[in-house]
Amino acid sequence: MVDGIVVGSGPLATHLENTANEQEGRRLSRYHGTGCILPTNPKKRGRTTMERDTLRTGQVAARAGVNIQTLRFYERRGLLKVPKRRPSGYREYPVDAVRRIRFIKHAQELGFTLREIEELLRLRDDQRASCSEVQASAQAKIAQMEQKIRHLRAIKRALDVLVRSCTRDGATRECPILEALDEQTSKQRWS
Repeated sequence: MVDGIVVGSGPLATHLENTANEQEGRRLSRYHGTGCILPTNPKKRGRTTMERDTLRTGQVAARAGVNIQTLRFYERRGLLKVPKRRPSGYREYPVDAVRRIRFIKHAQELGFTLREIEELLRLRDDQRASCSEVQASAQAKIAQMEQKIRHLRAIKRALDVLVRSCTRDGATRECPILEALDEQTSKQRWS
């Protein structure tokens, strides 16, 4: 239909309809097979700006590479704001929630605890915070890691001594590794 006149069907009719609609500033496309004409502009489909700027729970989880339970956990911990609900009951997350979750996961991969990540997020969100505060957090994390590495090396040295002392021939009741572990347990119990 062009200007209220039915022009028939087929390629010519579609071309005439599209030409007339483009001249009027509307871009329409024919939904083949039904004769329906649907608007191609998302605003004309009835989607509100809010719906386009939000994601549902499953979409956020998929885009961030986590499961839905992780989203709920981050909400309980205060790392992620509890989203609004649509009238249908679906949760509406802002699109930047995906970026925030990826930030959290990356910080965890670097060894930061959730409490430390909470502080990093606070610094990230605070326009007045300085980079030196973030650097101080990173330096403190490095110091903790170095301490942990020293502790792990001491444990490895102790295990190396125990493994070298084991002859592998005797019964387990004579195993120096088991005896050392038992001695350590006894000492801790009496101290």
